[in-house]
Amino acid sequence: MGVLPLQFKDNTSVQSLNIDGSETIDLLGIEKGITPMQDMTMVITRKDGKREEVPLRLRIDTPIEVDYYQHGGILPYVLRELLAAA
Repeated sequence: MGVLPLQFKDNTSVQSLNIDGSETIDLLGIEKGITPMQDMTMVITRKDGKREEVPLRLRIDTPIEVDYYQHGGILPYVLRELLAAA
């Protein structure tokens, strides 16, 4: 649905990272586009300015899912395809 699905690696979780919603999150690794099962890095900046880098896995598993994401989800993708064929 146009949401970037990411998965923590190595038994990491929201709880183990003590994420409480006050943090700022940045993603590294999507600057040049995305590929299936790509490794990425989440940078957590806490209220006190401390930063922590956390490895993630992009859970877009196939090339067609990359296309769906780039079009904002499967429905916009299908609608564009239908309009192009008309």
